[in-house]
Amino acid sequence: MSATLDGQAVFDERELTVAVDSPSRASLERATAGLDGVLSIDLGARPRRIRQTGSLVAASRSAMSARVDAIAAFIDGRTHTLTTADGQRYDNLRMDTLKRLDEQVAGPGIVLEYEIVYTQLGD
Repeated sequence: MSATLDGQAVFDERELTVAVDSPSRASLERATAGLDGVLSIDLGARPRRIRQTGSLVAASRSAMSARVDAIAAFIDGRTHTLTTADGQRYDNLRMDTLKRLDEQVAGPGIVLEYEIVYTQLGD
């Protein structure tokens, strides 16, 4: 099984890692007259960030451009599902950024290091 985004195998398994930030909550704290301390109001759970890094390999620059365009098409404001090769599933992800980190010519063609940042909008 390979990593997929909405069931599409758009990634290579080469050095693919997923880093998940801790869930967080927001609160509002106010000092109130007659109250010793502060009043803390829980505002609920907040979205968390998920970062994916890896490498893409293509035979030519035009083929790499087509691969990057296919991934960038997911930056559409909708939610998606990322499933990793080890079976981890992340639902309700909005793809926020796709960064090209380093591109090199290598034996198999072009190798591109990338980073994708998602926001997980809910569990």
